[in-house]
Amino acid sequence: MANDAVFDVLVIGSGAAGLTLALCVADHCKVGVVSKAQIDSGSTNWAQGGIAAVLSATDSFDSHVQDTLVAGGGLCDLDAVRFTVEEGPAAIQWLIDQGMLFDTTKKGPYHLTREGGHSHRRVIHSKDATGKAVQHTLDDQARAHPNITVLENYVAVDLVNRDADGVRGRCRGAYLYDIEESRVKVFGAKATVIATGGASRVYLYSSNPDGSTGDGIAMAWRAGCRVANLEFNQFHPTCLYHPEARTFLITEAVRGEGGKLLLPNGERFMKRFDPRGELAPRDIVARAIDHEMKRLGIECVYLDISHKKKSFIKEHFPNIYKQCKKYGIDISKEPIPVVPAAHHTCGGVMVDHRGRTDIDDLYCIGEASYTGLHGANRLASNSLLECIVYATAAAEDILERLDTLPAPPDLKAWDESRVTNSDEEVVVSHNWDELRRTMWNYVGIVRTDKRLRRAQRRVDLLLAEIQEYYGNFRVTPDLLELRNLVTVADLIVRSAASRKESRGLHYTLDYPEPAPDPVPTVLSPE
Repeated sequence: MANDAVFDVLVIGSGAAGLTLALCVADHCKVGVVSKAQIDSGSTNWAQGGIAAVLSATDSFDSHVQDTLVAGGGLCDLDAVRFTVEEGPAAIQWLIDQGMLFDTTKKGPYHLTREGGHSHRRVIHSKDATGKAVQHTLDDQARAHPNITVLENYVAVDLVNRDADGVRGRCRGAYLYDIEESRVKVFGAKATVIATGGASRVYLYSSNPDGSTGDGIAMAWRAGCRVANLEFNQFHPTCLYHPEARTFLITEAVRGEGGKLLLPNGERFMKRFDPRGELAPRDIVARAIDHEMKRLGIECVYLDISHKKKSFIKEHFPNIYKQCKKYGIDISKEPIPVVPAAHHTCGGVMVDHRGRTDIDDLYCIGEASYTGLHGANRLASNSLLECIVYATAAAEDILERLDTLPAPPDLKAWDESRVTNSDEEVVVSHNWDELRRTMWNYVGIVRTDKRLRRAQRRVDLLLAEIQEYYGNFRVTPDLLELRNLVTVADLIVRSAASRKESRGLHYTLDYPEPAPDPVPTVLSPE
């Protein structure tokens, strides 16, 4: 029994949430930051729109709170919403203090844009690649900090929170698969933080990078944490539809700056679904597009910003302009073909206002968590805000408790004595494809009880098959991700089946109306 490494704080995930927490505690303790690939490979690096915060004299906390509650469809936790919104300005200032450069106006103040669901311009941004700017700012700070060890090319396997008799207790660290050495290592920690992002890769079409496989949610569930509201998966309405483009998002801000959604014949259609038109919340826009695509049998709709001056487009959306031009689309002259794609996991591991889970010394922050902020639908650009606010709060809690936390004991080494190398890797790729198609076809934008029952039967079979495979063969990164995806798929299906209403991101033809007294969907491990 021996630990491969010991840290005061082990952060699993290297996006905005994980790096913020690491930087907030690193002056006082030894921190390990785990990344599946390179440090900037997560979803933060892909976020385009910006960060919502009250930064204008004409805006107010109450207005931001109200917009969040309206988008959340009656399921937001009011305390969580107000806490997040009121900490917003401080979160933005913290980023600026780290060296983050946001866009400014010609007269000096920061440029604020407006996105769907917001009643004011309150989205601070860095062109149309805010997430990349945040990621690179925090990357630089983390790599330069002497107390932070960045562990790239490690895939988390499971949390360590059981004693020799299998009894659950406080979290002591995690098993991590070292991709370069092709073996599982054990890392001890006083406090362990899940910041692994969401699970949108459980669907066939997603705007997220390949690593968004629900690892933290699945690990926390296996360790004994409750999860909540996993039926609410946000589908971004506008991802680029092109055979050579993989998961390229067309930011909400394009519609915020006047972009129009069109059918192939040039007809606008959003006003038929919502009086706010293109500025309706994402769930309404995604359902409208899905409806029109099914009604007309078309493969995509179109988002048109070409009525704006070319100089305006290139200044505000340089990344989108460049990427679309690469695929032969000049957005200053023609509309952009778009389709909905799985984008954000609104539910997750249940936590309090300091990111604490059901397990002692285990925290969860960012998209993997359920704070109560998003409710039944995430308001645009509230996600990066949530990352910074809750990472800061969790960091404060960890520092307050650090001196009283016991050092991790020598942990049990990973046992491979009863497994062999697989001679049937095709099983993993086949199950991966079947699972994602099942979720897309039966647990997508529009659901029915019949579709959910079909999905559950297929997921049950895949659960058994994947678990048997996991028990007999040495782990690989693909197998670990598949194991986590099928676990999260099961939780999503079970959550969706239990909600007998339509609300926010969960829309079912069998129960098209909202229930009078909604409550969060909470699942508890046995």
